[in-house]
Amino acid sequence: MPDPMPGLPPRFLRTPEAARYLGLSGRTLEKHRTYGTGPTYRKIGGRVVYAVDDLKAWADLGAKTSTSDPGKGTVLPAKKHPVLRPYAGQERR
Repeated sequence: MPDPMPGLPPRFLRTPEAARYLGLSGRTLEKHRTYGTGPTYRKIGGRVVYAVDDLKAWADLGAKTSTSDPGKGTVLPAKKHPVLRPYAGQERR
């Protein structure tokens, strides 16, 4: 099937492509989704997709300039965390 909009960058990525974009395994991204520690996702037609802007925003939470820099936020590991609110595209406080 030909690309319906050739030349335009994709707005949404499926789990394998989103994981490659972030440098993670697909399974790690699935775990983040299960535990509520990952980027915002959508279900379109029963398929999980990630907006590229949401992937960038989530990855930017882990941006640091040095080992002592507290940064803007924290990208948590893909595991259960007590009393954790899911990332909703907003900076954590």
